[in-house]
Amino acid sequence: MSNRNRDIAFAAEAVAKSLPRRNRLQIALKFAGVASILVAFSVLCLLVGSLVSNGYRAFTQTQLTIDVHVDPEVIDVEALPRGNFKRLLQTSILQLFPAVSAKVDQQKIYRILSNGAQFSLRDRIVEDPTLIGTTISLTVPASDPYDQYNKGTIKRETPEENRRLSDREIGWFDRLKEIGVVTKPFNTALFTHSDSRFPELAGLKGAMIGSFWALLVCFLLSFPLGIGAAVYLEEFAPRNRFSNIIEVNINNLAAVPSVVFGLLALAVFIGWFGLPRSAPLVGGMTLALMTMPTIIIATRAALKAVPRSIREAALALGASKHQAVLGQVVPLAMPGILTGTIIGMAQALGETAPLLLIGMNAFVTSAPSSAIDSATALPTQIFIWADSPERGFVSRTSAAILVLLGFLITMNAVAIFLRNKFERNW
Repeated sequence: MSNRNRDIAFAAEAVAKSLPRRNRLQIALKFAGVASILVAFSVLCLLVGSLVSNGYRAFTQTQLTIDVHVDPEVIDVEALPRGNFKRLLQTSILQLFPAVSAKVDQQKIYRILSNGAQFSLRDRIVEDPTLIGTTISLTVPASDPYDQYNKGTIKRETPEENRRLSDREIGWFDRLKEIGVVTKPFNTALFTHSDSRFPELAGLKGAMIGSFWALLVCFLLSFPLGIGAAVYLEEFAPRNRFSNIIEVNINNLAAVPSVVFGLLALAVFIGWFGLPRSAPLVGGMTLALMTMPTIIIATRAALKAVPRSIREAALALGASKHQAVLGQVVPLAMPGILTGTIIGMAQALGETAPLLLIGMNAFVTSAPSSAIDSATALPTQIFIWADSPERGFVSRTSAAILVLLGFLITMNAVAIFLRNKFERNW
């Protein structure tokens, strides 16, 4: 046997001996990959399941519908909006419990209603003063302990000393349920009310509008500046040490922790420029600093994906370099640019640390009407509620996280749709 045949036979024998081991390693690698996916999916399901199990209760709200006689001896039309609206509500709800005469018990019965009930009655009468002297049907939220009891968080089986409601208080509420004044509809207040000290009155309206203003400012700043910087670096900048340093720093900025941008905004925008704290304007400018590196990197990748032949064809037809880039290359790269922009905006929507540092975690009970009004954002509102001791804020925190996840999933879905619809294969 020649040396060549001997070497081939030896190699074939070595391969045959190592083949079972290689197959075992391949199977082990596949198993490790599948196991990793299953673990990640299980953790994700556990997280989402925990949020849903805690947050679904916040999407309904226990309400009481009672008949209120607007006594003209108590409410004077000339004194509106001042008036003893609390007394009207006390009289109305106590009529449902004629056997209760002790003052202490009557005060406890009145506390079944939310603290905001008197303001709901006030707003309705101020809106229509002709209601004075008539009896109106008023639907108001129940206070948080009774809302928690009606949703099953507070259980009757729990020993009386370990729950917030006594047996008598539970009996009074059950009496209201028997006569049909208790309902549990969809909690529209979660989206139409701003923050409140009382869980049953707290909502996300102010935080959502604050996030809208912050993202609008972020988009108006980061989109044109990011695209302009990317087009210059990719198409016009000379290849020298200076441009290389800029590129390296842009890549590094994309990995800088968000808290650093918050410290920068606190020192520059608020400290030097004197811009107002807690304003979406400052929040949007801070988020723009974070988003621009992402937009620049995505835009440059989209520009690189456009074939060189497009540029050469435009130049061959007599177009200048600016006309070729702005008229041909940038429009063809726009799907990738929009995808990167939306993903960057989605990342900005979920940022918390920089907004905390510029004060967008203040207690704000009204929605901002402009970008310079004090406001919160969805992530900071979640932070505020998570730090609240009231039991009712637990479910509202989870519900707010679900709302934020809904916005993020929607934005990412739009980015995927745009990419799949307008992406071209060259």
